[in-house]
Amino acid sequence: PKLKLADALTHLATEGDPGRETLQAVADTLAQALKEIPQPPAKDGNPAMPYMDLAKLARYEGTTTEFKDPLLAKADEILTANDADVQKADFTLKDRSGKKVTLSALRGKIVLVNFWATWCPPCQKEMTDLDLIYTHYQSQGLVILSLTNEITLTVNTYLSDKEYHPPVLLDDGGKVAKEFHVDGLPRSFVFDREGKLVAEAIDMRTQRQFFEMLSKAGLQPLGSK
Repeated sequence: PKLKLADALTHLATEGDPGRETLQAVADTLAQALKEIPQPPAKDGNPAMPYMDLAKLARYEGTTTEFKDPLLAKADEILTANDADVQKADFTLKDRSGKKVTLSALRGKIVLVNFWATWCPPCQKEMTDLDLIYTHYQSQGLVILSLTNEITLTVNTYLSDKEYHPPVLLDDGGKVAKEFHVDGLPRSFVFDREGKLVAEAIDMRTQRQFFEMLSKAGLQPLGSK
């Protein structure tokens, strides 16, 4: 129960912006639980989920840990390999009107790829901020692509009474999500103008956090010097 609770905390703490101290405390709690209750590898030989979650906190949320374990090291290796796959990935998908959009054709622009679903409350919370950021910074070459594997009717019904301007792309069968190793929603990836992956979010982000990610791609907030 202690390990399950500690691991569950990681999923709660990454939803939004609880602050660095909170994230570090969560990482320390999970690391301590794994020290006390080591987990065997999964059936496929990969590290159990708590090791993967601790590695994600370190890689994507900026936490640190003195906990040393071969399975934690392997978890980090898997995440490194996944990010390498994302860096190489390309896709062409249709938007809701049938227009094709190709990721590699957007070189020269800052691109934020966001995976979401209509049934996902954290995804819904992000949409207001994503729409605001997109409408204000599109003139600076910012592109936000919202990918979902849901059918057009479901997506159109959900968005019918909402003002959402970023292109919504239909990822039939979730093929692109698999290429990006998306294992939970929402997930966001930021590519700079050269097409380099510069930032990644494993959960819901606030407006401040989105700006922090986009700054790594060179986006300058309006009014800044």
